[in-house]
Parts: sequence; C-alpha cells; structure tokens
Amino acid sequence: MSKKPDLKFAALVIAMLGSLGCAHSQIATPREPSTIQQPEIVHFASGKLILGGELYRPKGEGPFPAILYNHGSAEGMLSDMASNAMGPLYAAKGWIYFMPYRRGQGLSSKAGPYIGDQLAEAEKNGGLELAAKTMIQLLTGDHLDDQMAALAWLKSQSFVQKNRIAVAGQSFGGIETVLGAEKYPYCAAVDASGGAMSWKEAPALHDLLKRSVKNSKAPIFFFQAENDFDLGPSKELYKEMIEAEKTAQIKIYPPYGKTPFDGHSLTWLGSSIWFEDVFAFIQKHCNLGNPK
Repeated sequence: MSKKPDLKFAALVIAMLGSLGCAHSQIATPREPSTIQQPEIVHFASGKLILGGELYRPKGEGPFPAILYNHGSAEGMLSDMASNAMGPLYAAKGWIYFMPYRRGQGLSSKAGPYIGDQLAEAEKNGGLELAAKTMIQLLTGDHLDDQMAALAWLKSQSFVQKNRIAVAGQSFGGIETVLGAEKYPYCAAVDASGGAMSWKEAPALHDLLKRSVKNSKAPIFFFQAENDFDLGPSKELYKEMIEAEKTAQIKIYPPYGKTPFDGHSLTWLGSSIWFEDVFAFIQKHCNLGNPK
C-alpha cells in the first residue's frame, strides 16, 4: 500500500498493513496453512447495502457468546490478518468471533467508497481540518451504522447468546468500539489503539471519545504497546471513565518491535501477548448466567 506524501493526515490514519505484513515477518509467527481455521463468509444488510463478514464458530450447536470485532482502516482484504489471528483463538475458548467489513473495505468493498480515499480527498480539498472532520463524520455516521447493522444480524442468529455479546476493535475499529459501547449495552468492550494514529492531528476526536466513554454502557479494556504512535487515547479515556465512575481497565504492554508502526501492529500481530488478559476481562464482565 503506498503513501501519498502530500496527504499527511490520511497517511497517518490509514494503517498500512500491506507494508507491515512484510516488515513484521520477524515479529509475527505465522501458523502453517493446514492449521488455520477458515472463517465462514456471511452477508448482512446495512440499510440498502449488503455487507460481508467473517465468522468463526466454536465446535458444537450453541448458543454461544459472541464478540463483534471492528477492523481498522486497512485497504482491501488486509484486515483478514486480524481475523485469521484472533478468530480461532476466540472459537477455541467457546466464543463466536464475527468481523463484519464496513462499507468500502474487504468483503464490503463494492458497497461504498474506501474511507482512506475519502480522507485523502478531504485533505486535498480542505487540509487537515477537513480531513479530521470527515473522519469523525464517517466513523459516527455510515461506519457506526454498519457496526449496528452487524450487531443486529448477530443478535438474530439462533447460535448466539443474545445477552453475551462483547465488542472489540483496533485503530479505527477501536474508535468504532468506543462509539458502539456508548450506543449499545455490550457486555464488555476492548479498545486496542483506537485513535493512536490521529490523536494529535484531530483534537475534535478527543471531545467525541471522552463524551462516549463517560456515557459508555459497557466496561472497557484499553490496551496498547508502549511504542505505539500515541498512548494518549488509552490513558486519557481510561481516566475519563474512572472519573465518571465507570468500569475500565488499562494495560500498556512493553514495546513491540522497534517503530511506532511495530507498536501499533501489536493489536493484530501480537495476539499471543495480550489475548489472555483481554479474554479474562471479557469473561469477567460477560459471565451473565442466563445464556439465552
């Protein structure tokens, strides 16, 4: 995936997983192809659009608890790196893992424009201010609508425990997770590096997310690697939740790799490092008794 050097904001907020996949070949430990559980491909409606997603199920009939995973801003099908890494881990623990692709990306690439292109166009026409405004409009508008549509589909499935649905996401998906937790009472939420690439360039994002966590309907676990782009989002949003007497937890892991891109990639390449902590948080807050 190539950068557009004249578009600084867009270059910062678009996670370049294509480059990272090569750069982190020594960090990630890929499994042999024969051991990788393949996801089911499902489709669901978001308004008039038909979107696609990847679903991992545990063995058995269910119903099972479920986690809705909000992917980042990677172009094309690159977000399936996250799905392939995490889906089998959750399924092995008896949880459904569902990663819906929001419009313009992955299995939903034909359903609308790619958010990275929209941000690049906004910055070209109106600079950083318009790019930041556009990012917020998209993540609180069309993309939040897509998350809620994916949630509605998940709740309609007979194999899902309706009152044990958690939400998680990384980067742009971490922002979506916080927004979703304000809107719907997920049993738990996990924000991995949400806003880390755009925190300094988009101050309006601070007010939005601080309001969201104060109104969160779910407990939230925040985590990042120490060498991520900016630890401000996790630290400030965690503080806001504690001051608002909301349930929250934070963990800053040791540096992952050597660069900020390396640190940011902990959230999908380093799942073996954080998964047990995250899963313990989800289990604690989603152990609700009645499975229906």
